[in-house]
Amino acid sequence: QSTYRGLNSKKPPKSKWEKTQGNALRQGSSWRGSRLLVALLLVALSACGTATWLYVTSLDSDITETLVSQGELVSPQPRVYSVQCSEDYDNYKRYPGCTPQKCGRAVTDGVVTREEAQTLRRLAERGLALAGSEGGASILDLHSGALSMGKQFVNVYRYFGEQLKDVFTQEDFQLYRDVRGRIQEVIAQTFGLDPALMYLTKPTFFSRINSTAAKTQHDEYWHPHIDKVTYGSFDYTSLLYLSDYGSDFTGGRFVFMDQNGNRTVEPRAGRVSFFSSGSENLHRVEKVTWGTRYAITVSFTCDPEHAISDPALPRGIHG
Repeated sequence: QSTYRGLNSKKPPKSKWEKTQGNALRQGSSWRGSRLLVALLLVALSACGTATWLYVTSLDSDITETLVSQGELVSPQPRVYSVQCSEDYDNYKRYPGCTPQKCGRAVTDGVVTREEAQTLRRLAERGLALAGSEGGASILDLHSGALSMGKQFVNVYRYFGEQLKDVFTQEDFQLYRDVRGRIQEVIAQTFGLDPALMYLTKPTFFSRINSTAAKTQHDEYWHPHIDKVTYGSFDYTSLLYLSDYGSDFTGGRFVFMDQNGNRTVEPRAGRVSFFSSGSENLHRVEKVTWGTRYAITVSFTCDPEHAISDPALPRGIHG
């Protein structure tokens, strides 16, 4: 007799135990499926979290070494870190007595006093209060007169003219020149140069950075770069900090990006950080997350054709 049952044949009714077991099996199968789905979601979330963590730490939290912290006082001698000069210098004209023969980076708190830094900061505050960028980064260049205004730049001397009598003084400019000379001298001593063969070059400027979102490319100060590539004329770069990391602002540390890790300098009012401008010193600035960071970039070239003069108040403007 055939055991085949046709479509219309009826199965015998299930017992209560069979029905209960079937329901339990279905519920168990459903639970196992849900558990698998939850597990997969957890794995996916974990992977996303790990990727996000790696991305964030690769930006601002991957400091391998703090070269100088804000609380340290590096004086009277600079703290010097030697690095091998890049091969880039073979592609540039050499100027004996100036072109880097040894490369590196250094930090000193013994060249500019905190009181002098505060005076220069007030100068920057007054000048930048005239206008300023819509984004987070504003500059004031006393040499060219360039001042951030909205999404562009204006010449502060031509645009504001007589108003500057209440903003700048001859004493401000004299201090600026004195400080520039001292920075030039310490760079020459540290790298074994003839200071008479070093020339101030552009851009040399005050910067004010806060956490406001960038509005133009000029506001995006945080990208890694090489000064010799970006500016061409630079051979030695220096930064004079006018405010303190941790109390005046957070974020905003200066980061050297080496192949074996990042090394940072924490700003301190009156601190001067300086370095050879080639690709041996690839660097960036962290995004400022709170407060306002003030600094002066003072740059030097070995090429006399790219030299600029110290700034001076135009005739008729005497604060």
